[in-house]
Amino acid sequence: MAQAGYAAKRNERLDARVSQKEKDLIETAAKLRGISVTDFLRTTATDAAQQIIRESEILTLAERSRKLFVQTLLNPPKPNDAAISAAKRLRQQVG
Repeated sequence: MAQAGYAAKRNERLDARVSQKEKDLIETAAKLRGISVTDFLRTTATDAAQQIIRESEILTLAERSRKLFVQTLLNPPKPNDAAISAAKRLRQQVG
């Protein structure tokens, strides 16, 4: 399954040493997909890289959000006029 990002001109090269067992496994998987070993390696490695980067970004954002949430709980901002007014209305309604 080709993806749009893979259509860019390919001038760079990556080399890897693998065991015979790994090579056989990769060749079998590529045949099952109906693509060349090169396309299989390129697409699966790129997909894995994108997934790892996305997960890292999510974890980074989650960590920032967690820190902000804790800091806000520990050091809440002073209520603005609208919040004060809403609290007064609530007290009047609840009693």
